[in-house]
Amino acid sequence: MDEARQFLEQARLDAVGLPARVRAVADTELALLRGMVVRAAPPDSVAARANALVGRIAAATGGALVPFPARPPSLARGAAVYRDQCLACHGQAGRGDGPKAKQLEGPAPANLADRRLMRGVSPVDAYRKITIGVAGTAMAQFEETLSPEDRWAVAVYIGTLRAANGEEREGEGLYAAYCAACHGATGGGDGLLAASLSVRPPALRDLAAQARFSDAELVELILRGRPGSPMPGFAHAIDPTSAEKLVAFLRLLPTAERQHYVASPAAAIFATVRAQVDSAVALRSSQLAFDAYITFEQVETDVRARNAALAGDLEDAFAALRGRAAGGAGPEELEAIHARLLSGLERAERLVADRGSPANLFTESFVLLLREGFEAILLVAALMTFLAKAGAIERRRHVAQGAWAAVGASMVTAVVIELLFQITPGEREALEGFTMLLATVVLFYVSYWLVSKIEAAKWNAFVKSRMEEALSAGSGWALASVAFLAVYREGFETILFYKALLTSAGLGAGGGGTTAVLGGVLVGGAALVLVYIGINRFGLRVPLKPFFAITSAMLYYMAFVFAGKGIADLQEAGLVKTTVVEWAPRIPVLGIYPTLQSLSLQFLLLVLLLVAIVWLQRQRLTDGEERRRPSFP
Repeated sequence: MDEARQFLEQARLDAVGLPARVRAVADTELALLRGMVVRAAPPDSVAARANALVGRIAAATGGALVPFPARPPSLARGAAVYRDQCLACHGQAGRGDGPKAKQLEGPAPANLADRRLMRGVSPVDAYRKITIGVAGTAMAQFEETLSPEDRWAVAVYIGTLRAANGEEREGEGLYAAYCAACHGATGGGDGLLAASLSVRPPALRDLAAQARFSDAELVELILRGRPGSPMPGFAHAIDPTSAEKLVAFLRLLPTAERQHYVASPAAAIFATVRAQVDSAVALRSSQLAFDAYITFEQVETDVRARNAALAGDLEDAFAALRGRAAGGAGPEELEAIHARLLSGLERAERLVADRGSPANLFTESFVLLLREGFEAILLVAALMTFLAKAGAIERRRHVAQGAWAAVGASMVTAVVIELLFQITPGEREALEGFTMLLATVVLFYVSYWLVSKIEAAKWNAFVKSRMEEALSAGSGWALASVAFLAVYREGFETILFYKALLTSAGLGAGGGGTTAVLGGVLVGGAALVLVYIGINRFGLRVPLKPFFAITSAMLYYMAFVFAGKGIADLQEAGLVKTTVVEWAPRIPVLGIYPTLQSLSLQFLLLVLLLVAIVWLQRQRLTDGEERRRPSFP
């Protein structure tokens, strides 16, 4: 009921944009509807009254209400349709200077890039004109030739033509400083203050929330506020030119590109802070430096909860930028402050914004257990088979004893590692970093080892050599030790890899990511049981070559990710310097961070991968030549 009341209150505020002949009626009807909701009137009667009001509004506006698209309009699609259908008349940049413009009868095509001319045209107006055309001009109707989705895409796209280069970016900074606290970092109406307001802020990323407003109307709302709502005016802080830049950014919020681009609200905030810091340094503006700090405050609490020292260091850096940006600081001093802020923001974003997706964590967890467990099963099965063929079936118990001892030792190792992390909380980041780097080395080695054993003949030779050594010793302990070492190696790797996986996801003690990892363990365990039954009961033959090839690729991927995140943890611990590379991408799912140190290690891994591939290929060619070479007595 509260949600319905808020919706109707918002509708009454929106009703001021209706034509005068229906505005008063709409306000009265909405008030009556609110009363019906409060009295808990029958839903059918409420729906009937609401539908009647919709009909009256539709009649007053001259037809059916504009149907908004079910999905966010795509700027890329809008640009493509514009090139095909509009460019010939309106021109490449929308200035009305297309190749056919001079051949048209009547008024010249509209200059869509003219802000003054277009400031009174809303996206809804543009959509209607695209749909039904413009009487008395060469502007044709596209209702029959373009789908509603394409018409909306074009309507939104032409709204971007009047924004000068860089205006959207400046507008994004203004949005973060003055709007995000209520409307949310991504325009979802879910800002930090939203829940405390009497009327929930509109979700500006929803096309319907802003498409009926022209640029001029949005500028007026920004500067003067909205009477009867919590929306204040910002004329004291934003001039009309800046308000136009803010509107240019607002027009991007409902687009598919913007909604796909923003990974999370926190990521959007950090991106905005970086842009503001860059602008503050470039323009030597203490005001922009202050705006950057105000934007950072939206995530400062989260950063402080995870690393109070880092939050304090960032506060000091922001203060230094505010004090020195316009205070005569030399280029070197200003650049040092800039680098300090970028480094701190990079570390802070890892703490707050980076979390592994449940799907990725589940897949990685499943593959880890399946690969490690399968190799252990395969080794034990191969050892048992070899003993059977050697006529030493009675000695298979030694293999079983060694395998079970390895399982127990692996569990003890897991407890010891966890205790090590618990008793040294001050060194946790360093331990996590070293754990992930160790996992990187082992993963890379294991992936190489698996690839080198892809050929069945090599695998059989490997197992045979180990067992022949144990049998020649004539001791049950020797056989048990072969099984123990084989299984314990897999167990230790599994523990190491899972610790690194949980660390890379930033999971700590719980969360949805933990559930995903545990889900991968359970499903992987079930798969291993089926594999074991298949091998031992039904003589299942697993194709080793594709299995090893696929899992090797997955292990290398995880080594690459752990390398980047391991360096990140050591940077967090202050053991490795953080040198931000501003042009580098930031792709947490791949463990790629824009720092020189992490990128260097990952580049080394790529080089080693190429070397390993070349080396293995040469080995195979050499082995093939030796097999083809005739032997002489």
